[in-house]
Amino acid sequence: MTGETDALARALGQELGLGAGGIGQIHAAIAARIFSRLGAAAEPARRTHDAIAGVSYAAVAGSAVLAGRAAGAALPPRELSTTRRGAMALAVLGGLHGDRLEAESSPLHGRMALRVDGRVARVPEDFAGATGRLVVFVHGLFETEHAWTLASEGYGARLARDLGATPLQVRYTTGRHISRNGCDLAALLDATVAAWPVPVESIALVGHSMGGLVARSACHHGGAFTGHVRHVVSLGTPHAGAPLAQGVHYAAHALHALPETRPLARLLRRRSAGIRDLRSAALVDADWEGRDPDALRAAACAEVPLLEGATHCFVTATVTRDPRHPVGRLVGDWLVLEPSASGRGRVAFDAANGLHVGGAHHLALLDHPAVYAKLRDWLR
Repeated sequence: MTGETDALARALGQELGLGAGGIGQIHAAIAARIFSRLGAAAEPARRTHDAIAGVSYAAVAGSAVLAGRAAGAALPPRELSTTRRGAMALAVLGGLHGDRLEAESSPLHGRMALRVDGRVARVPEDFAGATGRLVVFVHGLFETEHAWTLASEGYGARLARDLGATPLQVRYTTGRHISRNGCDLAALLDATVAAWPVPVESIALVGHSMGGLVARSACHHGGAFTGHVRHVVSLGTPHAGAPLAQGVHYAAHALHALPETRPLARLLRRRSAGIRDLRSAALVDADWEGRDPDALRAAACAEVPLLEGATHCFVTATVTRDPRHPVGRLVGDWLVLEPSASGRGRVAFDAANGLHVGGAHHLALLDHPAVYAKLRDWLR
């Protein structure tokens, strides 16, 4: 059976091979345009050029694939997903191609689960001293549960100390459809509540970026756990879509128009379902089932209501102190714009339950004193 180190090396070799093949296609398209203008006299040179170039690029691509296989066979077997660095590497690959890894039943695709010290948690065995106040942390795109503790002990440990809450860290493959991850989160929380060692008093869901959308999708999907949800908090979540995902979509469409740039378009169109869903913040299966993901204009996504009975809070950020500053309006926190993070025009948030953090970037929301102070006050 292929292990994680072997599978990762093979995957990297395949990606390098595809990259070499794409460069070869660009080369071929440029050469074809030039030779077409030179006329019949250049036909012998064209045939020679095409043969040599084709063999050369095929050799480079094949060598990359073989090198990946050789490296995978030579590397000692290791469970990368339980280490911080290994998990981060798998998270990037899973964010880019998680839907494909799942379809291929790759060892690099991990099911959604609670994690403790990097390994899959067992409930209730791994939660001695658990309380009935659960705070569930859901990370964002290309992240793992380690993202919450890169610079400090994290919000979870502080909430446990200050409020007596029990933090739960979720890890999932971010390249899957948001709606599929939302469904799995609902099932995971149902199973957790059923096996929890003490009666569950309350659940707070805290999602960073894409994690906020997954949390909303889970609440919409429903389950017994929703009766315990008291707070849903989103940190820098693109409730109205992410401009970078939108830009990549339009760039892929534009690049597909010319033979010389079509390989670049195909590269961009290999982006995962999860990244595609960020374009319009698609939360339910109906937002993508039966639809052309590469269509220039997408149909409107379903309007997903907020979970009744829960307090919905949000945090926005801009790189400028004042969110009304022209730069802040233009780039937001570099990845999400302030109107999208506040759900303006899309989600019926109560502005009184919002917080803006000025002079901060997107990842700063994972560990920021102002965010923690507000989070503690909300959950108190």
